[in-house]
Amino acid sequence: MKRSLSCSALALVLASSVLPLSNAAARTNPWDGLQPDREQTVASLNVVELLKRHHYNKPPLNDARSSQIFDDYLKSLDPARSYFTAADIAAFEPWRYRFDDYLKSGELQPGFVIYKRQLERMQERLEFALSLLGQGVDKFDFSRDESLQTDREKAPWAADSKALDELWQKRVKDEVLRLRLAGKEPKAIEELLSKRYKNQLARLAQTRSEDIFQAYINAFTQTYDPHTNYLSPENAENFDINMSLSLEGIGAVLQSDNEHVKVVRLVPAGPADKSKLLKPADRIIGVAQGDKEMVDVIGWRLDEVVKLIRGPKDSVVRLEVIPASNAANDQTSKVVPITREAVKLEEQAAKKSVLKLEHDGRDYKLGVIEIPAFYLDFKAYRGGDPNYKSTTRDVRKLLSELQQEKVDGVVIDLRNNGGGSLQEATELTGLFIDQGPTVLVRNSDGRVDVLADEDQGTYYKGPMAVLVNRLSASASEIFAGAMQDYHRALILGGQTFGKGTVQTIQPLNHGELKLTLAKFYRVSGQSTQHQGVLPDIAYPAIVDVKEIGESALPAAMPWDRIDPAIKPASDPFRPFLAELKTLHEARTAKDPDFEFTRKSLELSQQLMQNTEVSLNEDKRKAQRNDIEGRQLALENARRSAKGEAPLKELKDEEEQADASEEDKLPPEKDAFLAESGRILLDYLTLNSAVAKH
Repeated sequence: MKRSLSCSALALVLASSVLPLSNAAARTNPWDGLQPDREQTVASLNVVELLKRHHYNKPPLNDARSSQIFDDYLKSLDPARSYFTAADIAAFEPWRYRFDDYLKSGELQPGFVIYKRQLERMQERLEFALSLLGQGVDKFDFSRDESLQTDREKAPWAADSKALDELWQKRVKDEVLRLRLAGKEPKAIEELLSKRYKNQLARLAQTRSEDIFQAYINAFTQTYDPHTNYLSPENAENFDINMSLSLEGIGAVLQSDNEHVKVVRLVPAGPADKSKLLKPADRIIGVAQGDKEMVDVIGWRLDEVVKLIRGPKDSVVRLEVIPASNAANDQTSKVVPITREAVKLEEQAAKKSVLKLEHDGRDYKLGVIEIPAFYLDFKAYRGGDPNYKSTTRDVRKLLSELQQEKVDGVVIDLRNNGGGSLQEATELTGLFIDQGPTVLVRNSDGRVDVLADEDQGTYYKGPMAVLVNRLSASASEIFAGAMQDYHRALILGGQTFGKGTVQTIQPLNHGELKLTLAKFYRVSGQSTQHQGVLPDIAYPAIVDVKEIGESALPAAMPWDRIDPAIKPASDPFRPFLAELKTLHEARTAKDPDFEFTRKSLELSQQLMQNTEVSLNEDKRKAQRNDIEGRQLALENARRSAKGEAPLKELKDEEEQADASEEDKLPPEKDAFLAESGRILLDYLTLNSAVAKH
């Protein structure tokens, strides 16, 4: 670790390390006056101390972390390597192993210098793009055999401004071509793109010192883990990324994804979920209020995009999104209108249905309990209302009704359940076990707290399966993990999200720090972090686990284990798992929905491998038509196998989804749910045969 530099020495380093701008850029540079203030300096020192004392891992702030901060900061400012030059990076390189010393001493200037250089380079690029548009979009030659690399995360830094000019000429050409293929006229294209770039220039001019401070400190905090981050005073007051996003506005959890904002999951029964038009891994590139003009949000911070998406209840927000189903190089977008509203607790309430299946010549009835979220009406609960709503109370009532209907078993459906109340995950577990630990919480000091079901007796003792997918997170993983560890239920579906950490908000003199201070562990001692819960029998994934989930986040904390809290009895499922899997695979090998899900993901992963887009109009059309043709063929193959009419275009599918939005499918029509019932019946049959012998 290097010795901290004196202020005068640092000033010399800063002066010698930063390249001069051209006279034109220097005359129009509005950011010279942006400097860190005393409150930010004190806040940075507080953040360093809080991470040192209270972060779960307590990793050292040393040269290795300094290098990581350096790389992550550059990536956050220029993820596509399209602003900085190699000379800029060389000028910053002497600071690579000094950020630890700067942060410990409260020296923020290096972070400010790098950020302001990015602003200057961005201004130059936007002015260059406007100059190209000023020559007329008809000047672009779309018959040339050119291509643009769309994934530049690991590309070499541009050698100089000339190399950046060549890159941006292709970027602007690509934007023009996309709009041409969407049917826009040349004049409309020129006006639209000119306005986009001018708006971005206007936003640059509005950059504040706090914007720089927040970006720099988060480049530091998020080397610890992706959920530890600094909230500026404004953000601390107005919203919390983990909670408010999921409960207000459109009901979608979002995260930054390089220059885009990506949908992580949709809140069940929220506006986006009910619209059927937004999907996990979709990227938001534009936001419009009602029928007003679309605002381009590429390159915006997450909190800025959220402010645009939020608005008065019952108002309409239009989102321009690049669908997750597009290839990596296909930036074709669509506009999704969503009516804002708060997510209603009653719409997230647990619901029951009865799944009727024929198995081995006999008719069976299985109870299905769908739990969209782990909810608890805290206000009514704390107020002593004896009729307060909660997941556990509702599920107990539904189980009683299903038992009166004499069901042969129960499937708990946790698909897309993003979690909620930890108390409810513990109490719900208690309905299916006879006392005992439900989840372990290990704190940063190594202390392990055991949350347990204290009530004697088991409310439901019958056969069970739990259905999960990649979007089952947090409290869902705690419940599913407990059911698996107690050998109480078969766990079916997909690998869960893997969010197994606990955060707290620490107020600072200036803003707040959201800090990871504990980790969840299952009663078997396994963490739910990173790996999530692995099903006993896996179904095809509905989303790419490389795109969505804790393991897809940079610096995600690893999976590990501690001492178990229970020694469970023998596993009743283990003797039959191999045969259950064989029966499942034989049954679903040609199932239209299972086959469609498998092949859709395979196609998506194939398309994601192609990170180069043609700038030749004929080739681009052919490429787009080929992708749409393959996607349409998959959909129509599924429809044909199910005896449904084929589609002429993929957009017909969205229109049909809209038309049938209120038509709830019977459980037998849900292929994954019906298959879960059949696996449970397979187990009952196999177990009964063994018992008879």
